[in-house]
Amino acid sequence: MFVLLPLVILAAWRRRALFRESALRFSSLASLQQVRPTARQTLTSLPTLLRAFALVLLVVALARPQMGTEKVRDLSRGIAIEMVVDRSSSMGAEMRWHGLRSNRLQVVKRVFEDFVDGSGELPGRPNDLIGMITFARYPDTICPLTLAHGTLGELIRTVKLVDERPEDGTAIGDAVALAAARLRKAEETLERKTGERPDYEIKSKVVILLTDGENNAGERSVAEAAALAKEWDVKVYAISVGEERNMRTMFGVVPIPKQPGIDDQALTGLAESTGGIYRLARDADSLMDVYREIDQLEKSEIEAVRYLDYRELFTPFALSALLLLCIDVALRSTWLRTLP
Repeated sequence: MFVLLPLVILAAWRRRALFRESALRFSSLASLQQVRPTARQTLTSLPTLLRAFALVLLVVALARPQMGTEKVRDLSRGIAIEMVVDRSSSMGAEMRWHGLRSNRLQVVKRVFEDFVDGSGELPGRPNDLIGMITFARYPDTICPLTLAHGTLGELIRTVKLVDERPEDGTAIGDAVALAAARLRKAEETLERKTGERPDYEIKSKVVILLTDGENNAGERSVAEAAALAKEWDVKVYAISVGEERNMRTMFGVVPIPKQPGIDDQALTGLAESTGGIYRLARDADSLMDVYREIDQLEKSEIEAVRYLDYRELFTPFALSALLLLCIDVALRSTWLRTLP
């Protein structure tokens, strides 16, 4: 459009030049006004108008006009994941991370960030709704389900071990039940959308539980939480963070008696009853392996649909401009020719 501005200014300047004050003065123009102009005199400005219209058409042609439709839709069919992390005092036990001393909670947080962002050894989950719930004696929602994973990473770093004794404990049942309820609520919210197909669909609902203890607080047992998760079609992947339960000796692999506070049977039942798995993570590497396994079991997908139906309109405008210029040149050279 800005290209047409000089043409408008030029036309205004020429119009003003035509009506400027005459160099010669006459006492009266009445006799001349009675003379009717010829057809040639009437059409004297026609070549100029033809050239102006030709320039306008060329400008429009250079703008590459198109007519048609384009429809683009990126439909994400992701997984809604609630990360449920134990932050009780026992999670302060030492665990190494790439040769450096750390505690279990810090290692869990770092591996979880890799799982979400793919900044480390894991591919990342950019298409998944991910939220986070921490628990000790009481569960807390640290981050609601979101696709804004940058915000999620910042909130993860604020999670700390419980520092007040009245809040210490391990309410696994309440935490898993809360996570399942959050996932169910998110699914219902998307299902209430009417009209066109929603831009995001929940392919499956998953809870990833990380704990190093047994359920010793809260109102719900692990079995009750498992029943709720199963009813709402929520899979639970339970990860126990602790020491190796078997010891290799010259007589073979000997099981080590279960450590106090670790309930393998309850966690196994929780996972298997909901269609998930239960794994023990002895260190950072084995924890990473568990996340890799979950990555393989729970895959997201993107369906990109693009419709393009364009028809270029450059040619008609360009040919019309060429035709007008040809007529302009023909008139200036023949019938409407003027002498300098």
